[in-house]
Order: sequence, then structure tokens, then C-alpha cells
Amino acid sequence: MPRLAPRWIAITVFLFCSALNYLDRQLLAAVAPALKAEFHLNNQDYGKIVSVFSLLYAAIAPAAGWFIDGVGLNAGASIAVLAWSLAGASTGLARGVGGVLASRTALGIAEAAGIPCFGKANGIYLEPRELALGTAFNQIGISLGLTAAPLIAASMTPAYGWRSAFLLCGALGFLWVPLWLWTAKKIPAHPEKVKKSTLPVREILRDPRLWALLASTILMMSLYTLWTNWTTLYYVEQWKLTQQEANARFAWIPPVLGTFGGFAGGWMAFRWIRGGLDVLAARIRACWLFALASLISTAAIPWMPGVRWATAAVGISAFWALGATTNLYALPIDLFGPGRAALGVAALTSAYGLMQAPFSLAIGAMVDHAGFHAVFLSLSALPLAGAAVLDLAVGKRREVR
Repeated sequence: MPRLAPRWIAITVFLFCSALNYLDRQLLAAVAPALKAEFHLNNQDYGKIVSVFSLLYAAIAPAAGWFIDGVGLNAGASIAVLAWSLAGASTGLARGVGGVLASRTALGIAEAAGIPCFGKANGIYLEPRELALGTAFNQIGISLGLTAAPLIAASMTPAYGWRSAFLLCGALGFLWVPLWLWTAKKIPAHPEKVKKSTLPVREILRDPRLWALLASTILMMSLYTLWTNWTTLYYVEQWKLTQQEANARFAWIPPVLGTFGGFAGGWMAFRWIRGGLDVLAARIRACWLFALASLISTAAIPWMPGVRWATAAVGISAFWALGATTNLYALPIDLFGPGRAALGVAALTSAYGLMQAPFSLAIGAMVDHAGFHAVFLSLSALPLAGAAVLDLAVGKRREVR
């Protein structure tokens, strides 16, 4: 692990941007049972709401990455955080399904810049061998949001209703923006890395490795969308827990274990690269290892004899899944450089959103008709297929940086 040099302090502050990004979006999953009951929705209806967010998220992400590369990290991040904070808070004011859909549409547009912003921060602050660790820091922020959402919902919903959680969390973005602007002034990025890239966008779009990264994202992030959108409902419907009990006792555990997995994947690649292994080879090797382990752990969930054992298996699945994706999201910066970091990461973000939209509908329909166990078995092998695509298309090709 690197020492906490000033650049890591900047990355740590940016970690909380990712926490807010995922906190605002994850609250919907945490209150999904209450939302379904109030608006008389089934699982497929809930999946449609997630799909609306995902489609807008996917459509806007490339433009958001291009925008951030153009205006710079500080302006881009500030605008994005303020916009999604307002959109998140507006969910708490919705009085019908139409209001929820409108709020999630605005949230999907604004939050499309979140992951590209962190990718840009990694690209302009960190060294190449540190990128996967930087992505692991991003995962800490994501996991903080994923962990906090069910706990906040569990503590606030019984007393104040599910809307109160959205209003509270939406206000937090207005505190982060001045903190980051102060940090960026005290700890500026390396001037050479802040310069705009001379690599044309059309050249990136013609590179077959980009399309391999997109295909791998669709496959490798399938488990991620499962554990970020359906965990609370899994405990409520499979194990007959109340929403409050599911959130307070179990739904926060997989994100915590996922954070450790993200760091394990980043640390492993960091050690291999520092030991002399080629950057791309280290990333691909880590993806293979973690994807194989995620197949085994995810397929084992239906055979767990109780809710605690099931939680352990879900958490282990999240651990391995996040270890793989930590390296996946470092690859665009490896391949296309810090000047195109936001655009490269935004392309993966877009692919994730495009995958999540139909997957959410399919998962909802499958849960309604066959149950969660069929979902786990169906998705378990997809990350391994994603690792194979990476190996074939990216692993044996030279970097362009």
C-alpha cells in the first residue's frame, strides 16, 4: 500500500463524492418494499423504475465524460454533485409513480458523471501502478453509500417515512462541493496530467479494445447490479423479513465485504505490477481469479440453509465480483491515458447502464415467476465470460498511452 501522500488525501476526499453518488441512488432499493406497497407495484414494475434510471444513465455517460475532460475535474464534479443532490431530494417529494420516475430520470442524467469524475481524479493524481488501488478507493466510497442507504432507511423510515431519507441525503452534496474545491486548491493535480489529451475521440472509438471493455462490463457487472438493486427485496421475499429488519441486520453487509474485495483486487494488481508484471497482464490475471471465485460463491447461495449463511454467501459473492471490476475500471486509463480518463471510464459507465436496464426488467420478471435462486444461478457465470473477453481482446495487446 502506498503512503498517504498528498495525492491520496485528494483521492480520499473524492471518495466521499462516490459515497454520495451511490447513497442517493441506493435509497430506492432500501425503501423498495415500502414503495411497492404504497404505489401497488410488483417486482417487474420496480424493475421498470430501475430501468428508466439506467437508460438515462447510460445515454448521458459518454457526454458526461467528454464534458468533464473538457471543463476540468473541479467544475465538472461540482456541477454534477449539486445536480444529483437536487434530483435525489426531489424523490422524497414525489406523490405518485410519475413523480418517482421523473426524479429518477433527473438522477440518472446527473449521476452519469459520478464514476467518470472519479476516473478523471485517478488519472490526474495517481501513477499507473496505483490506478487499481485508486479504483478500490472509489469502491470504498461506493460501498459507504451502499452500506449507509439501508441503515439510514432503517433508522428514519419507521419514524418519519421513507421520503425523509431522500431529503436528508440530498442535502449532503451541498457540503461536499466546497470541501472538494478547497482540497483541489491545496493539493493541485500534476500540471502535465491536467493537460487535454491529443488522442482524438474517433481513434478511441475505432479501437477494438474499447468495445471489448464494453462487452466485458456488461458481463462482469451483472452481479453488481444484482447486489445493488435487489438485496433488500431478496431478504424480504426469500426470507420473509420486514424491510426494517432486512436493512438493519443484513442488507448492509454485502457492500462492506465488497469493499474488501475491491481493495484485494487493487492490491493484488499493484503488487504484481510493482513486481515487474506488465500492467495489462496483471489486470487480466486478477479479473480471471476473482471472476472464477464469484461464479462458485454466487452459485452456492441457493443451497444455504439459513439467512445468515445466505448473507455470508452473498457477501462473498460481492467480495469477488468487486475485486474483478476494480481492475476493469482501471483499464480505460491504462489504455487511453489521463487526458481521456473521464471519457474512457464514462464508456464503461454507459455500458453498465445499458446492461442494467434490460437486466432489471429480466430480474424482476424472473423473481416474480421463478424466485431469486433462479436469478443467482443464471448470472453466476457471466463475470467469468467477461474475463475471457478481456483476455482475448485486451490482455495480449500493447498499451497506447
